[in-house]
Formats: sequence, C-alpha cells, structure tokens
Amino acid sequence: MRKRTLQRGLTGIWWATLFFLYLPLAVIVLFSFNSANSTAVFSSFSLVWYQRLLGNEQIINAFGNSLILAVSSSIVALVVGCLIGYGMYRHRHRKLGWLIILIYLPIVLPDIVFGISEMAFFVEFYRLTGFLQPGLGTMIIAHVTFQIPFVALIVYSRFVGLDPTLFEAAKDLYATPFKRALHFLLPTIKPALISAFFLSFTLSIDDFVISFFTSGPESTTLPIYIWSAIKKGITPEINAIATLMIGAVAVAAILSLLFNRQGRR
Repeated sequence: MRKRTLQRGLTGIWWATLFFLYLPLAVIVLFSFNSANSTAVFSSFSLVWYQRLLGNEQIINAFGNSLILAVSSSIVALVVGCLIGYGMYRHRHRKLGWLIILIYLPIVLPDIVFGISEMAFFVEFYRLTGFLQPGLGTMIIAHVTFQIPFVALIVYSRFVGLDPTLFEAAKDLYATPFKRALHFLLPTIKPALISAFFLSFTLSIDDFVISFFTSGPESTTLPIYIWSAIKKGITPEINAIATLMIGAVAVAAILSLLFNRQGRR
C-alpha cells in the first residue's frame, strides 16, 4: 500500500514538473498564431506574424548570423573535440585528472563569467594586435570553446564502449593508421559524431550570454535580437521568433538523442 502511494506521489510530481516546464512554451507557441496584437487574449488563428517575419530584414539578418554561427562553430568543435576525445581514450590508463578538470571546467563555469572573460580577452587582444575585432569571428571562437567539451565527452564515451580487441584486429590485418581511421574509427563513431554535432548546434543557436558579450554591432543573432526587442514589450512577432527557435532546438535535440541511441546499440 505504501509502495503504491509512493509511486503515485512520484508520478504526480513527474507530471506536475512537466506541466510547469512546458506550459510557458505552449503559451508562447499558441499566441504566436494570434491574429490580434495581444499577448493576453487569443482572438483567432492566423499566420500574419510569421508573414511579417519574412519581410523583416533585421530578423532575416539575425537568423542568418545565428545559422552561420551555429553551423561553423559546431563543425570546428566537432573536429577538435573528436581529436581530444580520441586522445583521452588512447591515454585513459595514465593519470590525466588535470585534463578531465580542464574538459569539465567550461561546462560547469557560469555563462556570464565565461562570456565576460572571453570579452576581456578579445578586447585586449584586438587592442594589442589589431586582430579579432568583436564580431561574428570572435563569437565563433567563443562558441567553439564551450562546445568542445561536450563533443570530446560524447566521442570518449563512444570509444570506451568499444571492444579494445577491435583495434588490435585492425592492426593484425595490416591496416595503416589512415585506413584504420577511414574504414574503422569513423564508421564506428559516426552516430556519436552526428549526435555531438546536433548537440553543439543546439547549444549555439539558443545561446545568449556568451554571444552578447563577444558580439559586435553587425553580428546580432536571434537571441540578442529578441532581448533587444523585448524591452519594448512582448508582441506576437516575438512569440513567432521564439516558436521557430523552439522548433529548431527541439529538432536538433531529438536528432542528437536518436543518433546517440543508435550509436549505443
């Protein structure tokens, strides 16, 4: 009896958590289709705010910057993080506690601290050398730095799950290092790489704090645009932008989860 009561209580807490977690998102999505210019009363279903988005040049430019930032930083982070993850696996028997701390540090470090430190570095570096003026380039570098740990850990966990004798078998078959990488390593960790890419993409496209501190006047992204526009009040147009971002992040997260499960299987 107590076990059943406890189970029902935990189930109730679970559904209550989901309710309060996703209800605000559902409200935003609902009012993005509101025909009236109101965020309090839903009048009727309409796509007028999505049509306005297509005619807003600032939003289109912000979306383009967000897409360039997310794709380019994810690709760079994928390459560097894959190499780091493989290196962690190859030297896993050594005492690399300091390396593990360095990998986890960008993950646990508060975004505002990370963003301020990146901004201070880029400003001082530009003052001394004239390179890396705050803009899309500095944002890509900043995003790569916090995406690499996630990629490295995903790739490392994939390698750990492999049978070590597979590497020896590849060597016994006289496969060169290049052939082992091309025909064995890459196909084996392909699901992990795809999962890591979509996770990096998700982290980048909705990032605000680090993007805000490392951006320039011509590198506004969608989160930064939303933050600037929301000062004037929440409008259905803002809800429409947020809905599109929710959809993009949800799709990327689902794809990352699916490929990650496929890799485990």
